[in-house]
Amino acid sequence: TVLVGFSMGTGEVTRYLGKYGSERVQKAVLMAPVPPFLLKTDDNPEGVDQSVFDGIMKAIVEDRPAYFSTFFQGFFNVDVLLGDRISNEAIQASWNVAVGASAKGTLDCVPSWLTDFRDDLPRIDVPTLIIHGDSDRILPLESTAARLPKLIKNSQLVVIPGGPHAINWTHADQINPLLLDFLQQE
Repeated sequence: TVLVGFSMGTGEVTRYLGKYGSERVQKAVLMAPVPPFLLKTDDNPEGVDQSVFDGIMKAIVEDRPAYFSTFFQGFFNVDVLLGDRISNEAIQASWNVAVGASAKGTLDCVPSWLTDFRDDLPRIDVPTLIIHGDSDRILPLESTAARLPKLIKNSQLVVIPGGPHAINWTHADQINPLLLDFLQQE
């Protein structure tokens, strides 16, 4: 079994391995990860200021559809990648799914981004591939993935040049071969 997570899903993979271990898991993949701990605190100066998350929650409450329009601009780095690696139609499809989600669930997911995974990470004892775009505007590389190789034994970080948060969509031509190669390794 290989556990693969993207964005918020990387927290699920991390917490699962930290809590239950890897008895039935051979490998893990963390794409555009949230861990180790997104919130800036005295003992986590690399994190992001609480005011950013407060602003996100305020924007969701005030006008959730408008929030998603803005969010997807940064999710896909539309100003740079539109027409080359992402289409207006793909952005619209993502927006349609997002606004169809629970309003309460949308708001409630923001505090979950602030989960502290630092105690879980050293418990990960399977080969772990970490993939992150160097142009991620949602989860900055230096606050997240760049810190993980020191915290996860037997991990490898691959940074995708020009990659936004949605690297699995915009840079599938680079991501998919990385995944296939990692899955085939013994």
